[in-house]
Amino acid sequence: MSEPDSPLGDLRKRIDAVDDEILRLLNQRGALVIEVARVKKGEKLGFHVPNREREILERLEAQNPGPFPADAVRTVFREIISASVGLQAPMRVAFLGPKATFTHLAAMHQFGMSAELVPESSIGAIFDDVEKGRAQYGVVPVENSTEGVVTHTLDTFVESDLKIGAEILLPISHDLLSRTGSLSGIQKVYSHPQALGQCRKWLAANVPGIPLVDVGSTALAAQIAGSDPNAAAVASEFAGSLYDLKVIQHRIEDQAHNVTRFLVIGRDLTDRSGNDRTSILFSVKDEPGILFRMLEPFARRGINLSKIESRPGKTKAWEYVFFVDLAGHVSDPDVAEAIEELKACCRFVKVLGSYAKAR
Repeated sequence: MSEPDSPLGDLRKRIDAVDDEILRLLNQRGALVIEVARVKKGEKLGFHVPNREREILERLEAQNPGPFPADAVRTVFREIISASVGLQAPMRVAFLGPKATFTHLAAMHQFGMSAELVPESSIGAIFDDVEKGRAQYGVVPVENSTEGVVTHTLDTFVESDLKIGAEILLPISHDLLSRTGSLSGIQKVYSHPQALGQCRKWLAANVPGIPLVDVGSTALAAQIAGSDPNAAAVASEFAGSLYDLKVIQHRIEDQAHNVTRFLVIGRDLTDRSGNDRTSILFSVKDEPGILFRMLEPFARRGINLSKIESRPGKTKAWEYVFFVDLAGHVSDPDVAEAIEELKACCRFVKVLGSYAKAR
C-alpha cells in the first residue's frame, strides 16, 4: 500500500475532496429541485418537462472540455436528473416486460434508474396503464432496422388518444445463452420472433435442426433457459446476468448495425425542440389518385416524409390506415398547413405527436 504522504496518496486525497464537493453540490441541486416542485405545485404546472431534460443533457455534453468522456457525462447526468425528478414526484413508467427485455433497457436509458419501471405483459396493457393514470409514461417498441415494424404498436394507436412524447434509438445486440454456456445438449432455442428473425442466418448456420420456439419476449426466453438445462435463449447480456445464464456466443445478430426504435407514450403533446419529428395516422377515401393526393401537400412544401406504413383497417375490407413520420413540429406553419390540407382527402387524420428526434 502507498504511504499517505506519497504522490499516489496525495492524489487520492485530492480525489476524495472532489468527491466530497460533488456530494455537496448534488444535495444543493436536490434542494433547488424541491423548491422548483413547490413553485410548480403553486402554479399548477406539470412536474415533468421532457424538453427541459433534453436541453440540460445537450448543454452539458456540448460544454464538456474533457477528459471525462462525453457519453459518460450524459449517462451520469441522466441518473442525476432521474433522482431529481423523484424528489418532485414519483415517476412510474410502464414497459413491455418482464425485466431485462430490450424495452426495459430503453426505459432505463430514457428515464434512469430512479424511476419506478413497471413491467407489463402486452403493448395494450402499457397503453391502458397510461390512459388510466397508473403510469405517467409508457415505452413501446415500434420498429427494428432488420425486421421492420411492430404492427401491434401501430394498431393500438388507432384506438388510443395517447401522444408520442419522445423516441429512443437503442442498438440491439443478441447473445446465445444457456445454463452451461455450451451448445452440447441444447434441444430448443427460445426467443421473441423479432429476435429470432434478427439472428436468422447465424442460427441456421450454427444450430441447424434445433427447433426455434417463439415466446413473448427475450427476457421470458432467458427465464425459460434458466430453468431448463436443455434450452438456450437468444437475449441480451443483461438478461443473461439477471437470470444466471452463461454466454454460448456473443453478438449473433445478422446485421452489425441492428437498432430498435422505441416510443415514449404519454397524455400530452411536447413543445417544439427545433429538431423534431411528427407522427400522424390517417385513413384515406378509396378513389382514383388518392395516394398522390395524400403525399402532394407535403411534397409541395418540401417536408420530408421519413416513413410511410400501411395497416389494414378494422371496419371494412381493403381499406387501410397509413402511419407517416415527417420532419418538423405540428406547430410549424408548413407542417400545420400540410396536415390541414391532407384532411380534405381523408376519412380521419390523427396527430400522434411531435417530439425531438433521437440521437
